[in-house]
Amino acid sequence: MYKHNIRKIENLHIIFWLLKDFGWVQDIHILGMVMALPTVAIALWLTWQMREDYTETAHNIAVCCWIIANSIWMTGEFFFEDGTRPIATVFFGLGIVVLGFYYISELCSPTKTNKQ
Repeated sequence: MYKHNIRKIENLHIIFWLLKDFGWVQDIHILGMVMALPTVAIALWLTWQMREDYTETAHNIAVCCWIIANSIWMTGEFFFEDGTRPIATVFFGLGIVVLGFYYISELCSPTKTNKQ
């Protein structure tokens, strides 16, 4: 897929993400929950589409972890008396670990070129 088309989908993804978070902050359960699905799905799709680029893949995996963590946290606040934070924390941690490995590998790399 052309980068221009991926960029359009990334921009659409931002709209879904904002609607999800707006539903969360405004306590509009149906909006938050409905928008979580396409937000996560597009994040996963974008990660798959960019899989040949090491830098993009690492950052997109971290974004997927972030959105999944936020969706779990939101679900917990909506329906489980905020009882899902420990699960959400795991996904936040996974995103941090992925980026940690990425940046450590970049620092240890003998060249500064993008690995693909």
